Amino acid sequence: MSRTRIERARAAAGIASLALQQIEDDLTADDVDQEELAAILRELIEDTDPPGGFIPAVAQLLTAAARRAEQIEPDRDGDASCPLHEASALLTDDAGQRLIWAARALHPQGESA
Repeated sequence: MSRTRIERARAAAGIASLALQQIEDDLTADDVDQEELAAILRELIEDTDPPGGFIPAVAQLLTAAARRAEQIEPDRDGDASCPLHEASALLTDDAGQRLIWAARALHPQGESA
């Protein structure tokens, strides 16, 4: 087992957690209005670099883990890889779409901005 990989993953997860906390703080600020809230939600699913956005990036990470699990899981029965593929699909298909709907409800004009 590569201790360095685990330590890097732990450190990266910590950085991501801090970044998410900062976003949460912005979301709950007293002065955030509906247009700004919609823009923040869009940032979680969109970006200038395809595939872009936080949600797609997490889904891509889970897909990479699933592909690796397919190669190394004991009986190649999908006990590890299938749930990872499903989690990835739920993020992009369900969570991502719901973020889009919420942003549109808050500020429909923001999509072209």
